[in-house]
Amino acid sequence: MNNDELVKTAQAMMASGKGLLAMDESNPTCNRRFAALNIPQTPEMRRAYRDLIVMTPGLGDCISGAILFDETIRQKTNNGTEFAEALQQAHIIPGIKVDLGARELAAFPGEKITEGLDGLATRVREYVKMGARFAKWRAVITIGNGIPTAGCIDANAHMLARYAAICQDGGLVPIVEPEVLMDGSHDLARCAAVTAEVLHAVFDQLYLQRVILEATILKPNMVLAGLSCPDQPGVDQVADATVTCLLRNVPAAVGGIAFLSGGQPAQSASSRLNAMNVRWASKMPWPLTFSFSRAIQKPALDIWAGKEANVPAAQQALLHRARCNSQARQGRYKPELEKPVL
Repeated sequence: MNNDELVKTAQAMMASGKGLLAMDESNPTCNRRFAALNIPQTPEMRRAYRDLIVMTPGLGDCISGAILFDETIRQKTNNGTEFAEALQQAHIIPGIKVDLGARELAAFPGEKITEGLDGLATRVREYVKMGARFAKWRAVITIGNGIPTAGCIDANAHMLARYAAICQDGGLVPIVEPEVLMDGSHDLARCAAVTAEVLHAVFDQLYLQRVILEATILKPNMVLAGLSCPDQPGVDQVADATVTCLLRNVPAAVGGIAFLSGGQPAQSASSRLNAMNVRWASKMPWPLTFSFSRAIQKPALDIWAGKEANVPAAQQALLHRARCNSQARQGRYKPELEKPVL
């Protein structure tokens, strides 16, 4: 794939009124969520759940791309269609998570590094043959006593940049995801400062590694106070702090920005994204959308609970959340949209 095609794919991922669906939970993560609902933790049940998502009627009206896990891209729908092909039939671009997860960072207590560069070029070629057109790599940054350190930030920024360069060389648009975690008691200002430092380091490395920014999607955290912080900012405060941070640290050439939800309640994530697109629409050089996982999936998973009879209701709940976030992408989300799904 040449550079022009990569740029076109990135633009299609940022299509007006649409966002990305992250359905790339690792098997251990998916199994934990299943266990909480007494769903058997088997490959077949994971396949059945992903089938529920991919085959939701009308999902392509709100979702431009879906991130798959390695297991999922190798599986098929109930009707025998490979998941990547089924997504394409629904006018959704297939993507793939390519990192191998975060591990403890040697000599840096309490901090992590994401692994997976070894053999990545070979895996990228395989995923392209399977139909993937973009990829994702997540780095995690923890705020705590004396952390994050510059060593941790720089190590993760370098890994993100090398991943992005390898993906573009192999024909995939990279989603670069440096996530500053919500865990902790830090306030909004502390999150803003750390997020700025992380973004600055990431784009320095992307430049050094010759990554094409127009063919790159940034998947950042929103600027939020820690979950245990007693001073929780309002929706407009979060929107203003987040976009201000992005304007100061993200080059205008970037293909687009798609927020992770990071464990936010579904309605909060939608409200905050909406506020950004209402208050800052005329000042942003890049499209601002969503790349949510739990903030779209959780209601559907709770309803499904592993029972085939619940699939239609679960799909309705999934589509409802996708539509709410589509409205937030356009600055049209309103609390009245949050009516019970019948």
